[in-house]
Amino acid sequence: MKVNNKSYRAIWIENFAVCMIDQNLLPFEFKIHHCYSVDETCDAIKTMITRGAGSIGAAGGYAMLQAIWENENAENLYNELKTAKQKIDATRPTAVNLFYATNRVLEAAKISTAFAIAEAHAIADECVEQSKKMGIYGSELIKDGYKIETHCNAGWLALVDYGSALSPIYTAFENGKKNIFVYVDETRPRLQGMRLTAWELQQQGISHAIIPDNAGAFYMSKNEIDIMIVGADRIAANGDTANKIGTLEKAIAAKYYGIPFYIAAPSSTFDLDTQTRNEIIIEERNEEEVLHCYGKNKEGKLENIFISNPGSKAKNPAFDVTPAELITGFITEKGIIKPNNEEIKKLFEK
Repeated sequence: MKVNNKSYRAIWIENFAVCMIDQNLLPFEFKIHHCYSVDETCDAIKTMITRGAGSIGAAGGYAMLQAIWENENAENLYNELKTAKQKIDATRPTAVNLFYATNRVLEAAKISTAFAIAEAHAIADECVEQSKKMGIYGSELIKDGYKIETHCNAGWLALVDYGSALSPIYTAFENGKKNIFVYVDETRPRLQGMRLTAWELQQQGISHAIIPDNAGAFYMSKNEIDIMIVGADRIAANGDTANKIGTLEKAIAAKYYGIPFYIAAPSSTFDLDTQTRNEIIIEERNEEEVLHCYGKNKEGKLENIFISNPGSKAKNPAFDVTPAELITGFITEKGIIKPNNEEIKKLFEK
Protein backbone atom coordinates (compact mmCIF):
# COMPACT_ATOMS: atom_id res chain seq x y z
CA MET A 1 0.00 0.00 0.00
CA LYS A 2 1.06 3.63 -0.36
CA VAL A 3 2.06 6.21 2.22
CA ASN A 4 2.69 9.69 0.83
CA ASN A 5 2.62 8.19 -2.69
CA LYS A 6 5.36 5.66 -1.90
CA SER A 7 4.66 1.91 -1.76
CA TYR A 8 5.49 0.08 1.46
CA ARG A 9 5.08 -3.31 3.01
CA ALA A 10 4.55 -3.48 6.76
CA ILE A 11 7.74 -5.56 7.14
CA TRP A 12 10.66 -6.49 4.86
CA ILE A 13 14.37 -7.41 4.73
CA GLU A 14 16.99 -4.87 3.72
CA ASN A 15 20.79 -5.18 4.05
CA PHE A 16 20.53 -8.02 6.61
CA ALA A 17 18.16 -6.00 8.81
CA VAL A 18 14.48 -6.72 9.43
CA CYS A 19 12.73 -3.45 8.62
CA MET A 20 9.21 -2.69 9.80
CA ILE A 21 6.84 0.21 10.10
CA ASP A 22 6.78 1.17 13.77
CA GLN A 23 3.10 0.67 14.56
CA ASN A 24 3.47 1.98 18.10
CA LEU A 25 4.16 5.48 16.74
CA LEU A 26 1.26 5.62 14.28
CA PRO A 27 -0.68 7.72 13.44
CA PHE A 28 1.40 10.49 14.96
CA GLU A 29 4.73 9.58 13.37
CA PHE A 30 5.66 7.40 10.38
CA LYS A 31 9.00 5.73 11.10
CA ILE A 32 10.86 2.64 9.93
CA HIS A 33 12.25 0.47 12.74
CA HIS A 34 15.34 -1.66 12.02
CA CYS A 35 16.18 -4.94 13.79
CA TYR A 36 19.73 -6.19 13.39
CA SER A 37 19.52 -9.42 15.42
CA VAL A 38 17.14 -12.19 16.45
CA ASP A 39 16.84 -10.62 19.90
CA GLU A 40 15.90 -7.23 18.44
CA THR A 41 13.28 -8.78 16.16
CA CYS A 42 11.85 -10.78 19.09
CA ASP A 43 11.63 -7.58 21.11
CA ALA A 44 9.83 -5.83 18.23
CA ILE A 45 7.25 -8.63 18.10
CA LYS A 46 6.78 -8.67 21.87
CA THR A 47 6.42 -4.89 22.19
CA MET A 48 4.12 -4.76 19.13
CA ILE A 49 6.31 -2.54 17.01
CA THR A 50 5.06 -5.00 14.42
CA ARG A 51 1.74 -6.75 15.03
CA GLY A 52 -1.10 -8.52 13.28
CA ALA A 53 -1.22 -12.22 12.39
CA GLY A 54 0.44 -12.08 8.97
CA SER A 55 3.07 -9.50 9.89
CA ILE A 56 3.93 -11.47 13.02
CA GLY A 57 4.34 -14.56 10.85
CA ALA A 58 6.62 -12.70 8.45
CA ALA A 59 8.61 -11.37 11.40
CA GLY A 60 8.96 -14.90 12.76
CA GLY A 61 10.26 -16.15 9.42
CA TYR A 62 12.69 -13.26 9.14
CA ALA A 63 13.89 -13.81 12.73
CA MET A 64 14.67 -17.42 11.81
CA LEU A 65 16.57 -16.08 8.81
CA GLN A 66 18.59 -13.89 11.17
CA ALA A 67 19.27 -16.96 13.30
CA ILE A 68 20.73 -18.66 10.21
CA TRP A 69 23.00 -15.69 9.57
CA GLU A 70 24.05 -15.47 13.21
CA ASN A 71 24.91 -19.18 13.40
CA GLU A 72 26.24 -19.85 9.90
CA ASN A 73 29.47 -21.28 11.33
CA ALA A 74 27.80 -23.37 14.03
CA GLU A 75 28.68 -27.04 14.22
CA ASN A 76 24.99 -27.96 14.31
CA LEU A 77 22.89 -25.22 12.70
CA TYR A 78 19.64 -27.13 13.08
CA ASN A 79 19.99 -27.27 16.88
CA GLU A 80 20.73 -23.55 16.96
CA LEU A 81 17.60 -22.89 14.91
CA LYS A 82 15.49 -24.99 17.29
CA THR A 83 16.73 -22.83 20.17
CA ALA A 84 15.99 -19.66 18.23
CA LYS A 85 12.52 -20.95 17.37
CA GLN A 86 11.67 -21.42 21.05
CA LYS A 87 12.71 -17.82 21.77
CA ILE A 88 10.73 -16.44 18.83
CA ASP A 89 7.60 -18.50 19.57
CA ALA A 90 7.52 -17.22 23.16
CA THR A 91 7.03 -13.60 22.06
CA ARG A 92 3.28 -13.92 21.25
CA PRO A 93 1.68 -17.21 22.41
CA THR A 94 -1.75 -16.80 20.76
CA ALA A 95 -0.82 -15.91 17.16
CA VAL A 96 -0.54 -19.22 15.29
CA ASN A 97 0.99 -17.57 12.20
CA LEU A 98 4.14 -17.10 14.25
CA PHE A 99 4.51 -20.83 14.90
CA TYR A 100 3.52 -21.61 11.32
CA ALA A 101 6.39 -19.44 10.05
CA THR A 102 9.10 -20.67 12.42
CA ASN A 103 8.08 -24.28 11.78
CA ARG A 104 8.33 -23.80 8.02
CA VAL A 105 11.84 -22.38 8.20
CA LEU A 106 12.98 -25.02 10.68
CA GLU A 107 11.63 -27.86 8.51
CA ALA A 108 13.23 -26.30 5.42
CA ALA A 109 16.58 -26.26 7.23
CA LYS A 110 16.47 -30.08 7.27
CA ILE A 111 16.84 -29.94 3.48
CA SER A 112 19.39 -27.15 3.14
CA THR A 113 20.32 -23.71 4.42
CA ALA A 114 19.51 -22.21 1.03
CA PHE A 115 16.04 -23.73 1.14
CA ALA A 116 15.47 -22.35 4.66
CA ILE A 117 16.50 -18.87 3.54
CA ALA A 118 14.14 -19.04 0.56
CA GLU A 119 11.33 -20.22 2.81
CA ALA A 120 11.72 -17.24 5.14
CA HIS A 121 11.31 -14.87 2.19
CA ALA A 122 8.43 -16.91 0.75
CA ILE A 123 6.34 -16.60 3.92
CA ALA A 124 6.01 -12.83 3.57
CA ASP A 125 5.43 -13.00 -0.20
CA GLU A 126 2.72 -15.64 0.20
CA CYS A 127 0.99 -13.53 2.85
CA VAL A 128 0.72 -10.67 0.35
CA GLU A 129 -0.72 -12.92 -2.36
CA GLN A 130 -3.20 -14.44 0.09
CA SER A 131 -4.29 -10.97 1.17
CA LYS A 132 -4.95 -9.96 -2.45
CA LYS A 133 -7.12 -13.03 -2.99
CA MET A 134 -9.07 -12.47 0.24
CA GLY A 135 -9.82 -9.00 -1.07
CA ILE A 136 -11.18 -10.39 -4.33
CA TYR A 137 -13.45 -12.97 -2.67
CA GLY A 138 -14.54 -10.74 0.19
CA SER A 139 -15.35 -7.74 -1.99
CA GLU A 140 -18.23 -9.73 -3.51
CA LEU A 141 -19.97 -9.52 -0.13
CA ILE A 142 -19.86 -5.71 -0.16
CA LYS A 143 -22.45 -3.73 -2.11
CA ASP A 144 -22.09 -0.08 -3.03
CA GLY A 145 -23.43 2.00 -0.16
CA TYR A 146 -22.73 -0.67 2.46
CA LYS A 147 -21.83 0.36 5.99
CA ILE A 148 -19.21 -1.97 7.40
CA GLU A 149 -17.97 -2.37 10.95
CA THR A 150 -14.52 -3.71 11.76
CA HIS A 151 -12.62 -4.31 14.99
CA CYS A 152 -8.91 -3.84 15.74
CA ASN A 153 -6.59 -3.60 12.73
CA ALA A 154 -6.62 -6.32 10.09
CA GLY A 155 -5.30 -4.17 7.28
CA TRP A 156 -2.00 -4.05 5.42
CA LEU A 157 -0.10 -3.20 8.59
CA ALA A 158 -1.25 -6.50 10.06
CA LEU A 159 -0.65 -8.71 7.00
CA VAL A 160 2.45 -7.32 5.30
CA ASP A 161 0.27 -5.77 2.56
CA TYR A 162 -3.45 -5.43 1.62
CA GLY A 163 -4.73 -7.08 4.82
CA SER A 164 -7.45 -9.57 5.71
CA ALA A 165 -10.58 -7.77 6.98
CA LEU A 166 -9.70 -4.53 5.19
CA SER A 167 -8.59 -6.13 1.93
CA PRO A 168 -12.21 -6.72 0.75
CA ILE A 169 -12.97 -3.08 1.57
CA TYR A 170 -9.96 -1.82 -0.38
CA THR A 171 -10.82 -4.06 -3.35
CA ALA A 172 -14.49 -3.04 -3.33
CA PHE A 173 -13.48 0.63 -3.24
CA GLU A 174 -10.97 0.17 -6.09
CA ASN A 175 -13.66 -1.61 -8.12
CA GLY A 176 -15.91 1.43 -8.02
CA LYS A 177 -17.94 0.95 -4.84
CA LYS A 178 -17.02 4.45 -3.67
CA ASN A 179 -20.00 4.98 -1.35
CA ILE A 180 -19.02 2.40 1.26
CA PHE A 181 -18.53 3.61 4.83
CA VAL A 182 -16.53 1.98 7.62
CA TYR A 183 -17.30 2.09 11.34
CA VAL A 184 -13.94 1.69 13.09
CA ASP A 185 -14.04 0.30 16.63
CA GLU A 186 -11.50 2.14 18.78
CA THR A 187 -10.23 -1.22 20.17
CA ARG A 188 -9.15 -0.67 23.73
CA PRO A 189 -6.70 -0.81 25.34
CA ARG A 190 -4.06 -0.33 22.61
CA LEU A 191 -6.47 1.49 20.27
CA GLN A 192 -5.40 -0.32 17.10
CA GLY A 193 -8.69 0.62 15.45
CA MET A 194 -8.69 4.35 16.04
CA ARG A 195 -4.94 4.65 15.50
CA LEU A 196 -4.07 2.12 12.79
CA THR A 197 -7.24 1.19 10.90
CA ALA A 198 -8.43 4.79 10.75
CA TRP A 199 -4.97 5.86 9.53
CA GLU A 200 -4.99 3.19 6.81
CA LEU A 201 -8.47 4.12 5.62
CA GLN A 202 -7.56 7.79 5.53
CA GLN A 203 -4.46 7.01 3.46
CA GLN A 204 -6.69 5.20 0.93
CA GLY A 205 -9.40 7.90 0.90
CA ILE A 206 -12.17 5.67 2.28
CA SER A 207 -14.97 7.31 4.31
CA HIS A 208 -15.02 6.17 7.93
CA ALA A 209 -15.73 7.14 11.53
CA ILE A 210 -14.16 5.98 14.77
CA ILE A 211 -16.68 4.70 17.33
CA PRO A 212 -16.26 3.64 20.97
CA ASP A 213 -15.95 -0.11 21.47
CA ASN A 214 -19.26 -0.20 23.33
CA ALA A 215 -21.17 1.62 20.55
CA GLY A 216 -21.24 -1.24 18.04
CA ALA A 217 -24.53 -2.75 19.22
CA PHE A 218 -26.13 0.71 19.21
CA TYR A 219 -25.36 1.23 15.52
CA MET A 220 -26.47 -2.31 14.73
CA SER A 221 -29.79 -1.63 16.45
CA LYS A 222 -30.25 1.47 14.26
CA ASN A 223 -29.70 -0.53 11.04
CA GLU A 224 -26.45 1.36 10.48
CA ILE A 225 -24.34 -1.77 9.98
CA ASP A 226 -24.80 -3.99 6.90
CA ILE A 227 -21.92 -6.37 7.52
CA MET A 228 -19.09 -6.87 10.01
CA ILE A 229 -15.68 -8.15 8.96
CA VAL A 230 -12.81 -8.80 11.36
CA GLY A 231 -9.50 -10.66 11.26
CA ALA A 232 -8.22 -13.56 13.35
CA ASP A 233 -5.14 -14.66 15.26
CA ARG A 234 -5.99 -18.35 15.51
CA ILE A 235 -8.86 -20.47 14.18
CA ALA A 236 -9.47 -23.89 15.71
CA ALA A 237 -10.39 -26.95 13.64
CA ASN A 238 -14.09 -26.51 14.50
CA GLY A 239 -14.14 -22.80 13.53
CA ASP A 240 -13.81 -21.23 16.99
CA THR A 241 -11.80 -18.06 16.42
CA ALA A 242 -9.40 -16.09 18.62
CA ASN A 243 -9.21 -12.41 17.74
CA LYS A 244 -8.61 -9.11 19.48
CA ILE A 245 -10.45 -8.70 22.77
CA GLY A 246 -13.94 -7.33 22.14
CA THR A 247 -14.61 -9.42 19.04
CA LEU A 248 -16.84 -11.83 20.94
CA GLU A 249 -19.14 -9.04 22.12
CA LYS A 250 -19.53 -7.79 18.54
CA ALA A 251 -20.31 -11.29 17.27
CA ILE A 252 -23.03 -11.74 19.90
CA ALA A 253 -24.61 -8.40 18.99
CA ALA A 254 -24.40 -9.15 15.26
CA LYS A 255 -26.13 -12.50 15.78
CA TYR A 256 -28.93 -10.84 17.75
CA TYR A 257 -29.54 -8.20 15.06
CA GLY A 258 -29.14 -10.59 12.11
CA ILE A 259 -26.02 -8.91 10.73
CA PRO A 260 -23.57 -11.10 8.73
CA PHE A 261 -20.38 -11.58 10.75
CA TYR A 262 -17.36 -12.63 8.70
CA ILE A 263 -13.81 -13.56 9.69
CA ALA A 264 -11.14 -12.83 7.07
CA ALA A 265 -8.01 -14.94 7.48
CA PRO A 266 -5.49 -16.84 5.36
CA SER A 267 -5.24 -20.62 5.69
CA SER A 268 -2.07 -20.19 7.78
CA THR A 269 -4.25 -18.85 10.61
CA PHE A 270 -6.23 -22.12 10.82
CA ASP A 271 -4.77 -24.49 13.40
CA LEU A 272 -6.02 -28.04 12.83
CA ASP A 273 -4.06 -29.22 15.87
CA THR A 274 -6.29 -27.05 18.05
CA GLN A 275 -9.70 -28.71 18.15
CA THR A 276 -11.84 -26.13 19.99
CA ARG A 277 -11.66 -22.78 21.77
CA ASN A 278 -10.85 -24.57 25.04
CA GLU A 279 -7.34 -25.31 23.77
CA ILE A 280 -6.44 -21.75 22.73
CA ILE A 281 -3.99 -20.00 25.03
CA ILE A 282 -5.01 -16.39 25.63
CA GLU A 283 -2.14 -13.93 26.00
CA GLU A 284 -2.33 -11.77 29.13
CA ARG A 285 -0.52 -8.49 28.63
CA ASN A 286 0.80 -5.89 31.08
CA GLU A 287 -1.85 -3.96 33.03
CA GLU A 288 -0.12 -0.70 32.16
CA GLU A 289 -1.70 -0.88 28.69
CA VAL A 290 -5.10 -0.49 30.40
CA LEU A 291 -4.07 2.02 33.06
CA HIS A 292 -2.11 4.33 30.74
CA CYS A 293 -2.70 5.97 27.36
CA TYR A 294 -0.19 7.23 24.79
CA GLY A 295 -0.87 10.21 22.57
CA LYS A 296 -0.29 13.90 21.88
CA ASN A 297 -0.82 16.54 24.55
CA LYS A 298 -2.13 20.06 23.91
CA GLU A 299 1.36 21.21 23.00
CA GLY A 300 1.58 18.52 20.32
CA LYS A 301 4.15 16.46 22.22
CA LEU A 302 3.82 12.67 22.52
CA GLU A 303 3.50 11.41 26.06
CA ASN A 304 2.28 8.47 28.11
CA ILE A 305 -0.28 9.48 30.75
CA PHE A 306 -1.97 7.70 33.65
CA ILE A 307 -5.76 7.64 33.12
CA SER A 308 -7.17 5.40 35.84
CA ASN A 309 -7.92 5.39 39.55
CA PRO A 310 -4.61 5.39 41.46
CA GLY A 311 -4.06 2.09 43.25
CA SER A 312 -6.51 0.06 41.16
CA LYS A 313 -5.26 -3.03 39.38
CA ALA A 314 -6.26 -4.04 35.84
CA LYS A 315 -6.77 -7.24 33.86
CA ASN A 316 -5.58 -7.22 30.25
CA PRO A 317 -6.47 -10.26 28.10
CA ALA A 318 -5.26 -9.54 24.57
CA PHE A 319 -7.80 -11.80 22.86
CA ASP A 320 -11.16 -13.48 23.25
CA VAL A 321 -12.59 -16.45 21.35
CA THR A 322 -15.74 -16.29 19.22
CA PRO A 323 -17.59 -19.64 18.96
CA ALA A 324 -18.07 -20.93 15.42
CA GLU A 325 -21.87 -20.76 15.72
CA LEU A 326 -21.68 -16.94 15.83
CA ILE A 327 -19.66 -16.72 12.60
CA THR A 328 -21.36 -16.43 9.19
CA GLY A 329 -18.30 -17.51 7.23
CA PHE A 330 -14.55 -17.31 6.72
CA ILE A 331 -13.08 -15.23 3.90
CA THR A 332 -9.90 -17.06 2.84
CA GLU A 333 -7.50 -16.94 -0.08
CA LYS A 334 -9.27 -20.04 -1.44
CA GLY A 335 -12.79 -18.68 -1.21
CA ILE A 336 -15.51 -18.16 1.40
CA ILE A 337 -16.24 -21.18 3.58
CA LYS A 338 -18.67 -22.07 6.36
CA PRO A 339 -17.38 -22.28 9.95
CA ASN A 340 -17.37 -26.05 10.52
CA ASN A 341 -14.89 -28.93 10.63
CA GLU A 342 -15.69 -30.33 7.19
CA GLU A 343 -15.40 -27.00 5.36
CA ILE A 344 -12.16 -26.19 7.16
CA LYS A 345 -10.67 -29.59 6.29
CA LYS A 346 -11.55 -29.03 2.63
CA LEU A 347 -9.64 -25.76 2.77
CA PHE A 348 -6.43 -27.75 3.08
CA GLU A 349 -7.39 -30.22 0.38
CA LYS A 350 -7.82 -27.59 -2.34
